[in-house]
Amino acid sequence: MLERLQKILSAQGIASRRKAEEYIQAGLVKVNGAVAKIGDKADPEKDRIEVDGKVLKERQEMLYYLLHKPVNVVTSNIERWTKDTPRILTEGQKRAQKRKGASGKTPQPLKDVTVRDILPKHLQGKIFPVGRLDKDSSGLLLMTNDGVLAHRLTHPKFDHEKEYEVEVINVFQKGAIEKLEQGMLLDGRLTKPARVKKMSPSKIRIALTEGRNRQVRRMCEQVGSPVKTLQRVRIMTLEDPALKVGQLRKLTQSEGLLILQSVGINYPS
Repeated sequence: MLERLQKILSAQGIASRRKAEEYIQAGLVKVNGAVAKIGDKADPEKDRIEVDGKVLKERQEMLYYLLHKPVNVVTSNIERWTKDTPRILTEGQKRAQKRKGASGKTPQPLKDVTVRDILPKHLQGKIFPVGRLDKDSSGLLLMTNDGVLAHRLTHPKFDHEKEYEVEVINVFQKGAIEKLEQGMLLDGRLTKPARVKKMSPSKIRIALTEGRNRQVRRMCEQVGSPVKTLQRVRIMTLEDPALKVGQLRKLTQSEGLLILQSVGINYPS
């Protein structure tokens, strides 16, 4: 079936439609060897489509998963090294640590465990986290291979709400909840208003529409209540109290469609 090129590129997760138009205008897109123009159509099942010299394969299946990230697992896909031994180790790391300890040698720094490490083998390298969740925080992460969705969910102009359950070391003081709701200065910029529900003297649920670096922790510190535990319990319409720590599940069709529609994505069936 003939479709506009920018729609094909968007559906395959190559780029947003606007970015795809830029690729076409720059002469980076070819159809059956000919440089494409804005408005050109193609059949992704029959035509040879190239983007910057790379041939598009058949439309890949879009994968959408929800992961309950444990504490001490990093969301970055880049290998990072730490001086401190992480609490969660792979079996190979445990054996290596035991061998080095027995030999009397100083154990070398161990690699952080990433979300990729805890995925099933058949999904490693195929799906990636959308956004970040601090190493010392737990909770829900959306995992996907959909680059267009990932871009829209992480771009500042697409405000989407995420909710966290937060327990602090001491009780919240008088006026603290109001300060969290109204916004406060972080790095010289006022945070957007938040929705806060007090669960107990030392526990709240806070919903934000922005995601600055360690924002919830820094906000709580500003009102005199450092965070003890922090768990993300909702991403937009996605929540699953039954999903246990470390578990992964595929989104239902209705969950996936709702997330896509909320950011203006409508892939052809």
